[in-house]
Amino acid sequence: MKPNFRHEINGKKLATAIAQDYKTNEILMLAFIDEEAFNKTMETKKAHYYSTSRDAIWFKGEESGHIQSVKEILFDCDKDAVIFRIEQIGGACHTGHYSCFYQKLSEDGRELEDIGKQVFNPDEIYKE
Repeated sequence: MKPNFRHEINGKKLATAIAQDYKTNEILMLAFIDEEAFNKTMETKKAHYYSTSRDAIWFKGEESGHIQSVKEILFDCDKDAVIFRIEQIGGACHTGHYSCFYQKLSEDGRELEDIGKQVFNPDEIYKE
């Protein structure tokens, strides 16, 4: 079984992938996958995604060491989105936060409030 890669970005057929902590159910990130990224994820049990900005497959944690071990894969009813239920090693977000969803909109809708936990210093990992 494979996802329905029906979403098209820059001519590339993709499906949506959500990374969810398999123990806490916290949503950690959202990304895209193409067929190659899905196949590599299935083969290795480590999350692989498709970067629309780089037009390339990326192994989550290849640079940072903060990998995602895939424990289970859920499909939505249309099969065009999956949830990778994962064990996150380190942080999921390139900002150093455990989750990419670390900002909450204020009640008046004017500001974002940091509510997430920063688990690493990105300047120490992503050196240019």
